[in-house]
Amino acid sequence: MGIRETAKALEVIGFREVYFTEKISSTPKGSFKKPEKNKEELLKRHFESFKDCTKCPLHKSRTQVVFGDGNPYSPVVFVGEAPGEEEDIQGRPFVGRAGKYLNRKIEEVLGLKREEVYITNVCKCRPPGNRKPTSAEISACFPYLKKELEIIKPKVICCLGATAGEGILGKKFSITKVRGQTFPYPYDPSIKVFLTYHPAYILRNPRADGDFTQDLEELKRLLGL
Repeated sequence: MGIRETAKALEVIGFREVYFTEKISSTPKGSFKKPEKNKEELLKRHFESFKDCTKCPLHKSRTQVVFGDGNPYSPVVFVGEAPGEEEDIQGRPFVGRAGKYLNRKIEEVLGLKREEVYITNVCKCRPPGNRKPTSAEISACFPYLKKELEIIKPKVICCLGATAGEGILGKKFSITKVRGQTFPYPYDPSIKVFLTYHPAYILRNPRADGDFTQDLEELKRLLGL
């Protein structure tokens, strides 16, 4: 949007005068602006700030806190439920069977490799027996995810399963009723929240693979890929 268009848009919502305090320059076509923030460094500092977290009982049984992984400049962030056994051991999200399935679908449907996207979880510690995190555990961990997303600022947050959706949107729902739908992210409405199944659900219910593929096709459209 140019200066005139911006001024007109501001006028519509009540601004009559606009002042620019710095010289505005345009970036020539074919060149790329260097990112204003070093997101890798910001994420590293963020992780260091809570890697020894004891805010909820999950710290008593975890091996380690599992932070997000991937490209922080990705337009999409995949958010799952919580680390499983393999994730707890390796310290990376989605490295078990569900992760391998997700990697394959991302490449097949989106045309992207795992290292080109960013993957994280609502809860950063493994619940005992891989049970679903409680609402209290989700709430305790959410500020860490919120800050993570604030640093990355993706175009789309793709929630994998109802638990991820509950953490991001702050309400419970049936994933079978809302999958494939898009909602505004409550803390930044410019970011879209897209809902689909958790890969582990597909492994338990192979017939849902077609629905998951369909959802990823819609995600691809939202991302403009």
